[in-house]
Parts: sequence; C-alpha cells; structure tokens
Amino acid sequence: MTVAGREAVDLVRRFEEDGFIVVRGLFDEDEIDRLCAEFAALHAAGPVRGHFEPRPGDDPLAAWPRVMQPHEINAVARQVLLDARLREVLETLLGEEVLAAQSMFYFKPPGARGQALHQDNFYLRVEPGTCVAAWVACEAIDRENGGLEVVPGTHRMELFCPEEADEGVSFAREYVPPPAGLSAVPVDMAPGDVLFFNGSVVHGSQPNRSAARFRRSFIGHYVGASAERIGAYYRTLSMRGERVALPESEGAGPCGTEFAPQGPH
Repeated sequence: MTVAGREAVDLVRRFEEDGFIVVRGLFDEDEIDRLCAEFAALHAAGPVRGHFEPRPGDDPLAAWPRVMQPHEINAVARQVLLDARLREVLETLLGEEVLAAQSMFYFKPPGARGQALHQDNFYLRVEPGTCVAAWVACEAIDRENGGLEVVPGTHRMELFCPEEADEGVSFAREYVPPPAGLSAVPVDMAPGDVLFFNGSVVHGSQPNRSAARFRRSFIGHYVGASAERIGAYYRTLSMRGERVALPESEGAGPCGTEFAPQGPH
C-alpha cells in the first residue's frame, strides 16, 4: 500500500473529522490465516505467564482470555505490530514517525462478554497528545459476534472519569457513557480490514451473542515519536523493532481493568 496525494489528504480529513477511519483489505486472507494459526497454536500450548493465562471457569473468557503483548513472545505477532503498511497509514495520520507501544489478541468466543465503552488513552496516558489504535479484524465482525462500536467526535474531548460497568456484559470495569448528543455506531469489518482510531475516541463492544462464531482481532497501539511520556506497562519500540524508552507517566495501566475472575479458579 502506498498512501499519497488525494488519498492521503482524504484519510487525514476523515480521521480529523470523526476520530477514526477503516482501511479495507490492508492484510490479505493468507496473512490473516497465518496470524490466527499462530494464536490457535499458542492457545493449544497453554499459559504463558504475564501474557496469556487461561483458567477453569464458566465464563467463556476464562478459557479464551485475551493475549497481552504477544509481540514479545511470538514472531508473527511482532511482524504484524511493526508492519510497514500499518506504519505508512499511521505516519500519514499523525504526520510524524510512530512508535509501537502495545499489542493484544482477542479470541472473544461465543457467549463472551464485551468491553464497555472506554478511551484507550485512559490506560496508556500518553503525554503530550494521545495514542492511536490499529484494530485488525481476523474474521467477519459484526453486531452479532460483538463487533466494535465507536462514538464519532469524542477524539476532540478530554479523558472522561469512568463509571463502573455492568459486570454481566463487560469484562472490564470502566464505562464511559456517550456524551450528550452523541451515540455509539457499529463498525462492521471483513478479515484483513483495519480500524484506526484516536486514543480519546470512546469505543467498546457488546457481548458475542452468536451461537458458534468467534470474534478474533489483533490490536496494536502506537504513539507519535514526539510523545514524551507513557505508562510504565508500555515498552515502546521503533517500527524497526528497536527499544525506545520513554519516561513514565502517572495513572496508567494495562488496557481494560478486568473484573475479578468469574467461576472456580
């Protein structure tokens, strides 16, 4: 992919207006299949302390928890996080070099809770400015299997003080109600599509209500090279894979503070 000329201007305009854009088909089917196969093998191999810790329990997310920072333990995940096509779009949107700060992989099996509306920079605490997410769909994602919802325009707002989420529908505790006059809109995606959104955009997902469909996705978080501070949890890398340490900001933590595990463990 080469972003230039009118296409670049249009991407930046839409990103600045809404706080998000979708780039369709950025990754091809074979690349997505390979990525999913890596995480299927990781799941079959069992826990990796600090990254992936399934446990017994009735909650579907007990057996299929998200994988945190998989790029630190898996070469394919690292390749995706640092992919040149992502870099090109991100640098077009931000107008500067970017650093990778985090990766995650969600399996989201049938019956899994969603994640209440929230803002990513509430966790990363990038200063000055904010982070940008690149949310890669790994299969057909829609409202039935718990696709992402975004609240356009919230990228122009400050971080909100979250309320407590409904534990029955969200695995994470924080909930940010849509501001007055704004509402969440669903983003349906196909495998290989990538949703890019500003770290102040309020977004989240509903439970996976499908009978047999997972909602697998790979997420990277990035910051501009002009960022001066970030939470200690986020170990920033250049897009060439070199460690670029930033001073620590206050109040940060892993994305999505989880409720206590449900069921026996």
